[in-house]
Amino acid sequence: MLKKLIFLGFLFIYKIVPAQLTYQNLYVDYDSAVTYKNLKIIPIRPKGFGGLGMMAPDVVSLSQAIANGTAVVTERGTAATENVHWLRINNNGPKPIYISSGEIILGGRQDRIVAKDTVLLPSPKDQYIQVMCVEEGRWSEKEKKFAYNNYADPALRKVLGQTNNQVLVWKEVFSQMERSNTKAPSLAYLARRNDKKYTPEQSAYLRYFREKFSRSDSSITGFVCMSGDKVIGCDIYAGNNLFYGELLPLLHGYIEEAISFGNAPTISNEKIKEYLDPILTSESSQEAYLKKNGKVYKYKEKVVHITGYAQ
Repeated sequence: MLKKLIFLGFLFIYKIVPAQLTYQNLYVDYDSAVTYKNLKIIPIRPKGFGGLGMMAPDVVSLSQAIANGTAVVTERGTAATENVHWLRINNNGPKPIYISSGEIILGGRQDRIVAKDTVLLPSPKDQYIQVMCVEEGRWSEKEKKFAYNNYADPALRKVLGQTNNQVLVWKEVFSQMERSNTKAPSLAYLARRNDKKYTPEQSAYLRYFREKFSRSDSSITGFVCMSGDKVIGCDIYAGNNLFYGELLPLLHGYIEEAISFGNAPTISNEKIKEYLDPILTSESSQEAYLKKNGKVYKYKEKVVHITGYAQ
């Protein structure tokens, strides 16, 4: 009976006191690192009872909502100057939808990338999200059906988050296409991702990491990714339900960068820790560091998702 009361006490404490996404409640599982060719991933897990407080809101990911038909994405209007930076999303499902900056939605009159994290509640009314264009040179008269296309690579997510500037987003897309020798008439970011020469290798990476994560326990709430001699980014969530909803879409972006611009990982654990310490040591250091080097998304005054940008 006493043990039950103690356990209930812990539940009560962590329910009313939001857990921090810091070393106080998280640990970086260096011993469980997984490497395939140019990409190394280290899981981040909750510590003991600390995980009880890190319950993310009961939401579905954008990829899940589009796949099951509860999220319907359409253009806000036909005029490019007024509507290119907005998309309409109708949430017809029973749960809120978590939408993250860096997610790509292709189709419509132009491919887009989500500019800000948000949660869309179920509603019969139209709701709108801010986006940037990742397909310079196309604003078609006819609206194509929208489809979900995972996260952008970490380099593009960094430019988007640090500048929120359409011209610089286009500049980064053009730079990546030039460096990877990718040709596309509309300068579409997704041209490289859809290249038949790229697809088999990307699929091999994805199969490998998907199998590794499926065999792991379900306590993982985030990860840090490396390629060559540097960290290329990290994503950490306030609960494993959110993390696993975002896992496969996130992997696409990290894999894309590793294949196109990465090398076999050589970075030491000491260097990885140097990267993570400002993010995970305390809430104050986290907030200060991520203002310039990442982002923090809060929902109902609780940190739900943090992202560290590439070095």
